[in-house]
Amino acid sequence: MTHRRIVTGLFISADGVVGTPEQWTFPHMTEEVGEVIGGLIAGADTMLLGRTTYEEFAAHWSQQTGPMADAFNGMRKLVASQTLTTAGWENSEILDGDLVQRLTELKSTPGRNINTSGSISVVRTLLAAGLLDDLHLMVFPLVLGTGTRLFPDEGKRVEMTLAGTRTFDSGVVHLHYRVDPPH
Repeated sequence: MTHRRIVTGLFISADGVVGTPEQWTFPHMTEEVGEVIGGLIAGADTMLLGRTTYEEFAAHWSQQTGPMADAFNGMRKLVASQTLTTAGWENSEILDGDLVQRLTELKSTPGRNINTSGSISVVRTLLAAGLLDDLHLMVFPLVLGTGTRLFPDEGKRVEMTLAGTRTFDSGVVHLHYRVDPPH
């Protein structure tokens, strides 16, 4: 039986920092990098976001127009939050109950990919639960030294298989990994 794939695309510095990408990615963003991101968005019909990323995206994208904004605004959005009580952005709903159980059930329903962007605590939960299928890392050519890292010092071992790479003139490298099922 085929299932929906949970896919994440993250901006990450060479030293593993994923926090506050809006502060350090723009000098290296190119049309080609945007095309990769657009391809990930086009493959999905659902976006999974944590509360902070949801609030940031909703504030920005709900006020925008154009192909990417139209895709984000029209797409189903699931918010993993224990503190939000309402989700006002078009086509949004708050996931209640156990996140891992809800996503396990959702993966078995018909549809396209479920994408997550940012939402590092959600990505970590997906990795630990063995629910993340594809990890797309857009590695930016800089060392930040401090900040939120994707992989904390403590955590569960996760095996991955390299599915593809692409380099860009701006120095960004796209690494696509398929996350191996837990043993």
